[in-house]
Amino acid sequence: MGHEDHEHEKSHAPSGAVAEHRAHAPARVACYIVTCSDSRARADDASGRVLLQGLEAAGHPVVGQVIVEDASDAIRGALKAAQLAGARAVLFTGGTGLTRRDQTVDTLRPLLDRELPGFGELFRMLSYQEIGSAAWLSRALAGTHGELLVFLLPGSPTAAKLALERLILPELGHAIRELSR
Repeated sequence: MGHEDHEHEKSHAPSGAVAEHRAHAPARVACYIVTCSDSRARADDASGRVLLQGLEAAGHPVVGQVIVEDASDAIRGALKAAQLAGARAVLFTGGTGLTRRDQTVDTLRPLLDRELPGFGELFRMLSYQEIGSAAWLSRALAGTHGELLVFLLPGSPTAAKLALERLILPELGHAIRELSR
C-alpha cells in the first residue's frame, strides 16, 4: 500500500463522536438477504452471493436468504420473513431500476418509517465514479422499518459489492445502535 492509499484512508477515518459511537456499536448484526428477480435462481444469484460472502466475512450472521419474484406481495412477504427470522438489517437486491417490473422501491418505500436519503445519494456518487452517468438511473435507498434497517440495492453484483463495502459495512453496527436508542 503506497503513501497515497494511507492518505485516502485517513480522510475517511471517523473522528470524535462518530468514532465513539462506533466503539459502542454491535460488532455482529443479524442480516437477511432478499434477491428480487423474475429470472434468478440460487445458482445464478451473483448479487446475493456477493452480499452473503461480504457479510459473513465481516462477522455478521446471515439469518436468512431468499429469492422472490419482483412482485409487491412477494417483496412484502420477504420483509415480514426477515422480521420473523430475527434480522436487524435486510438487504434487498434487484428491482431498483426503471422498468415496469422493478417493484422493490415502489413496494417498500411506503413501508419505511424513516428514509435515509444520504445512503442513496452517496451510493449514486460512488457509482458515478465507477460507471459514469448511468448511476443516476438507480433508485437505491435505505431506511428503517420498525427495528429493521432496510437497504434497497441494484441487482448488479458490482453495485451490491460497492454498496456493501463502501457504505453498509462501515456503518452497520453504528446504525443499528442508533436505531436501538
